[in-house]
Parts: sequence; C-alpha cells; structure tokens
Amino acid sequence: MGEELYSIGKVGEICQITTKALRYYDKMGILSPDKVANESGYRYYSKKNLLAVPMIKYYKQSGFKLEEMREFLKGTTYDFFDKRFRKKIDELDELEKEINLKKRSVKDWHDLIVEAQMVIENNACDVAVKYIDSRTLTFLNQSFKYDYMDSIINIEFNNYIDDMNNAVTGPVIICFPSFKNKINGKCNNIRIMQQTILKCKEEVSVEFGGWMAVACYHIGAHETINETYMKMQEWAKNHNYICCEESYERYVTDYWTTKNTDKFVTEILIKIKRKI
Repeated sequence: MGEELYSIGKVGEICQITTKALRYYDKMGILSPDKVANESGYRYYSKKNLLAVPMIKYYKQSGFKLEEMREFLKGTTYDFFDKRFRKKIDELDELEKEINLKKRSVKDWHDLIVEAQMVIENNACDVAVKYIDSRTLTFLNQSFKYDYMDSIINIEFNNYIDDMNNAVTGPVIICFPSFKNKINGKCNNIRIMQQTILKCKEEVSVEFGGWMAVACYHIGAHETINETYMKMQEWAKNHNYICCEESYERYVTDYWTTKNTDKFVTEILIKIKRKI
C-alpha cells in the first residue's frame, strides 16, 4: 500500500497555508508536490513533504527570502548555514538600526504635535521661569534675513547633516545673539541647532541648557513674535530678573507640520539671573 497523499486543499487546511502560496512555492522550486494528476492537474503531497512547511514558515519568520531557503531545504553543510546565518544577522542589525531611527524620528515629531495641541487648547501663553535640561546639539552658524521659513526648513543645514552621515530629530532651535537686536530688526547672524540621532564630533557639537530661563509659548505667526518678547521682558522686570542677551526660539510646530500660521507654536527661552 502506497504512502497517503494529501490534496493541495487538504495541505492548506492542515498546515494553515493558502493554496496560492503552495503553488508559488512549487514555481520557485521550494516545495513541489509528490504527484500531479495527468488529467486534472491536481497536486498531491506526502506527509514527509508537508514537514517542509513549518521549516519554510520559520525561515520566513527569520527574514530569509524564498531564494535563500532553497539551499537550506535541499540539505547543505554546517559551514554554508553558518555563513548565511551570519550574513542574515548583519542584515537584520542594519535593518534594526534603520527602524529605530525611523521610530525615534516619528515619536519625537509626534511629541511636538501633542505639545502644540496642549498649548493651543489651554492657551498656555503665560510667562514662567523654568530649568532647561542640558543636552548636546549640533549647530551651524548662518546669516539671518528674517525669512523664518527659509531658516527653519533649512536646505544648507539639511545638507550639512547629510555630509556628516547623521540624522536630526526634535525641534529646530535658533539662537539669537541679542534678542533686543532681533526685535529691532538688526539681527544678522544666528545659530541653528538641532539634536542628532547619532553622536556628533566635538567640533560640531554645542551644549544647550543647564540654566534657568524665562519661558513663554507664542501661538501664531513668527512675524508677530515680538509681542511675546515684550511681554517676557516686562514680566522679568516686574519679578526682579535680569534677562541675558541671548534668546532661543524652539519651534514646536511650524512649516514642517502645518501651513496654517495661526497654529504655529514657538517656545521662547531667555537666560535669566536674579537682581542683587
């Protein structure tokens, strides 16, 4: 009595796999039927042949392509397995880095969107004093012509990051050497800063934070931001604080996220110290 054979439909039922997949495996030379009926063309598989399906599923789960499985299923040497598996581990390591980079970028951007939503919904535009956590950013000194869109979506800075084989995340931060000059339209130079995902060389890195600041969110177009600066100056004066010259604009949401300038959210930070 011959070995029991299973129809392609029965194989699909037993192994929880589609008949379409089984036909494709046959086409690719991965798993062929033991018998094909001459008249009907029906495919039949032995139990021994069925046992290849769990192996195929495992190889697929491990990230191997069908072409790569072919030699494994035929039976090969340990040395062959070792080389192919080591290569696959290296490939998956690179893929993991790429996925982690993408995940970090999306998460950080999402955090900014949530922050902006909270600021707008609560009209959180009160001036306050806060401690700014220290972090390392990369930077590029540039000229400034009061074209905010050009400064924030910054082609030169983008190319600069590409050239160092890095990637940026989080908000763009611009340092103005003198916020008074900035308000008066006399600011010619700025420092654009952003956090990188990979560590930067010391010469292209700058420490940001580690100090107290008077802080305030500005909701709306950047062209009206001077009103918030004035409010912050007045608040600092009334609360016995001295504002330092430098100011920082942290662009929570801007042209990167929305075309509606009324929904822009910018956090202004100015270093302060107490009057003696």
